[in-house]
Amino acid sequence: MSQRNLPTESDSRQSNTNPSDRCSRRSLLTATAALSAGTMHAGAAIGAESESPSAPIDDDVPPPRQIQLGNTGITMSRVGQGTGMHGGNRQSDHTRQGFEKLVALLNHAYDRGVTFFDLADLYGSHVYFREALRTIPRDKVTVLSKLWTRYDGPFEKIAPSHRKQAAKTTIERFCHEIATDHLDILLLHCMTTPDWSEQLQPYMEAFDEAKKSGKLRAVGVSCHNLEALKIASQSDWVDVILARINPHGAKMDGKVDDVVSVLTEARKNGKAIIGMKIYGEGTLADKADECIRFAQSNGLLDTMTVGAETPEQMDQTLRLIAKYPAAPLITP
Repeated sequence: MSQRNLPTESDSRQSNTNPSDRCSRRSLLTATAALSAGTMHAGAAIGAESESPSAPIDDDVPPPRQIQLGNTGITMSRVGQGTGMHGGNRQSDHTRQGFEKLVALLNHAYDRGVTFFDLADLYGSHVYFREALRTIPRDKVTVLSKLWTRYDGPFEKIAPSHRKQAAKTTIERFCHEIATDHLDILLLHCMTTPDWSEQLQPYMEAFDEAKKSGKLRAVGVSCHNLEALKIASQSDWVDVILARINPHGAKMDGKVDDVVSVLTEARKNGKAIIGMKIYGEGTLADKADECIRFAQSNGLLDTMTVGAETPEQMDQTLRLIAKYPAAPLITP
């Protein structure tokens, strides 16, 4: 099975998808398909409710169940659509597809019952999701984004007050780019050192103020280092951890057993955990069943994000999620 045929991984207020909403959207899509000689085009006009010709409406693709994200009060789907495959410099493989294909992919995920969308400034995906929100109800989805602190310059050269103001301005910019009055989850992006919680205090203060004002619902970090992950697992500030995890240690922060041990401690400390690199950024494409079975059975993940680049890839993940029911989560 080729790697391109399998999903890859990207580094609201309450969102509770109503099945009747999906049915009505599917009915509309089916009617549109009939008027178009039975063919749906992914390259339809931006914002149109459409699907790729190779991904017709197919009721044998089960929607993911909705979960409660730890203690955050946020409801979201068990799997999310990522937008950051090979992301950096405000672009990614997803955004390089162009507006028509990526917006169609986002709409496809929503029509399948996915209510969790994983964005980031570093991926440049905000404005693409803004376009998708022309047809996706904002109050039915959970929006996660990430703030890349390196854009603000070397830590030792920038005053803390400037960093805090930069963070506040950035949060406002994110909301403007996405056309929303709040973000459900905002993470400090890519923690690689154990001193991140000391270095990034100004950002954390800005996040706290935004959370109190209703601009943010939950805050946390994405980690790319085992020691940074350990700090996140113990931090009182962290609501949500985005962690790299799969059964073979591919693109992870350490050996599988070590990462599992840290995440187990994080769960006992009441942290919500979102898994990423579920397929090892595509390197475990031939082990998709094993990867999803591991993600579903370890009791660590509230939800997970996958960087599906085509409707077929998302559909395959949804089928595997249904094939391997989730084990009970480890609790404090």
